[in-house]
Amino acid sequence: MKALWRFLRRSWNDDIFLNRLGRVETLVSKVLSIGMLVLILMAVYELAHYMSVEIQGLFFPAPNTVPADDPAQVKKFGKALFTIFGLFLNVLIALEILENITAYLKKHVVQVELVIVTSLIAVARKIIILDLEKTGGVDLLALAATILALSAAYWVVKNVNPGSNGSH
Repeated sequence: MKALWRFLRRSWNDDIFLNRLGRVETLVSKVLSIGMLVLILMAVYELAHYMSVEIQGLFFPAPNTVPADDPAQVKKFGKALFTIFGLFLNVLIALEILENITAYLKKHVVQVELVIVTSLIAVARKIIILDLEKTGGVDLLALAATILALSAAYWVVKNVNPGSNGSH
């Protein structure tokens, strides 16, 4: 019992505790990185598969289909295009999140600029795939406020830290 008590008392030493906490954070970050890599590969596969199916349907239409200049066909192509943009931006967002995790592993600091840029990309994705027929004015105002807030935050971060690398 005394040995257990000594172990616990030593473990609560600030330096030892922080060291162990840092190791757990590093382990969790590495697991998240591996998970993001798997997610990125799955998203790239989904994007490639969807694009191949859509391109095949565009260039090699099934018999008895409507002509390409038919308004219904044009609308279908437009929806497919927005879906492709959304899938593409999913991959880009996942890559940005992986970059955030990698930056944390390298420097053990959350880089606020990267987080803001990732958020801006996510909002841009939402706007690109937005169905204006089903979206109300309040939702549009909320998106506008979000863009304004993120842009202001990005401007503040860039001006407070003018020596940042400017990669974003």
